[in-house]
Amino acid sequence: MNVRITELTDSRDSVNKWMERYGVRFGVYKNGVFNEQLFPFDPVPRVIGKDDWAYLEQGLKQRVQALNKFLWDVYHEKKIIKDGIIPEEFVYSSKGYMPECERISPTGGVYAHIAGIDLVEGKDGQWYVLEDNLRIPSGASYPMIARQITRRVAPSIFASHTIAENRGYADLLREMMDEMNDGRGISVILTPGRYNSAYFEHSYLAEKTGATLAYPGDLFVEDNKVYYSGIYKEHRKRSGRRQRHLLFRAEDGGILSG
Repeated sequence: MNVRITELTDSRDSVNKWMERYGVRFGVYKNGVFNEQLFPFDPVPRVIGKDDWAYLEQGLKQRVQALNKFLWDVYHEKKIIKDGIIPEEFVYSSKGYMPECERISPTGGVYAHIAGIDLVEGKDGQWYVLEDNLRIPSGASYPMIARQITRRVAPSIFASHTIAENRGYADLLREMMDEMNDGRGISVILTPGRYNSAYFEHSYLAEKTGATLAYPGDLFVEDNKVYYSGIYKEHRKRSGRRQRHLLFRAEDGGILSG
């Protein structure tokens, strides 16, 4: 990929202005005080060649499948523990282990529908996994909107080079949510609210997937089922109509509150 650096750097200010206009921010807590700041945009990308990407894509798919099989085993037969591959205390002492999930079988055997795998390329040219983020991976919205804006500001770069697409992510996310929902009701993205560091992402993905952005107070449980009331709470109370839904939890389960 042969791109003049000036083609990229000349677009930086324009892209950052559009990012500000769209409210592309993330929040950080410092000394107990919440502060929002604009998402930093670097116009010079880290280029990954086609062959490298094909290799990584194949390996990452395999890894996520293995991680889901591992979670299934931990909550069912526990062969990986019985065979001594992973020490028992590693599993049961982990803060991520939830005894409430024992013997629960999710649709398709999939526990982690979205995975954020952190990678780094070593000096030897090999790729290594830093960590696997399965619980609440975030960050997809930022490259999506950055690419959207860059395409608008510097269209010649995309017209003259073959660049892998990322515009299909929202469609894939919606298809996954619809498949898990299976027509049972509305799909909901649960957010702690605007003081969460990833609130922009929650609202952006809700808009792009057509899901409902919900806050903890919008949900209630009845007969061991979760329902959404939201802004229609009073109407639903009078009419008795409550919709069951798919819940995309965009927050840590340890901070769920109503």
